[in-house]
Amino acid sequence: AGGMGVFDPGINALSIATHILPPFFLTGATLSVPENRQAPIAADLHFTDAAGTPIQAVFDWRQTGPQTWDITVETDKGVLMLSKGGSEMRVDGTVVTLPPEAEYDGIYARFVELIRSGRSDVDVSPLRHVADAFMLGRRTLVDAFD
Repeated sequence: AGGMGVFDPGINALSIATHILPPFFLTGATLSVPENRQAPIAADLHFTDAAGTPIQAVFDWRQTGPQTWDITVETDKGVLMLSKGGSEMRVDGTVVTLPPEAEYDGIYARFVELIRSGRSDVDVSPLRHVADAFMLGRRTLVDAFD
């Protein structure tokens, strides 16, 4: 019990995907759950949008070696790749210079603004995709994870 397993970090990728892509929905999922745990250690998610565009997300804690965190968006205009936790961006293989990392400063400034104004700002789209994966996904048992 407790936690969302591989979706704890995976929700960040889903947050970016739901922000930059047209609305999409889950069509299938396989959740790999260790025999000694309740939450998945890996997830293979398949989505589509209204135009039938295939979208896939793969999260896996069992990866060895250097960890990857990549989002690749292939369009008729070219390929966008976000990597290294979103700190590196390439368009058609060319590195795009990004401003210095200021994500957390911006988040905390937004928190202050929301608290002072008594408002909230929540995007439930990424959580909806995780909930759909838990409800609709096929659960497969895998080796114990310690």
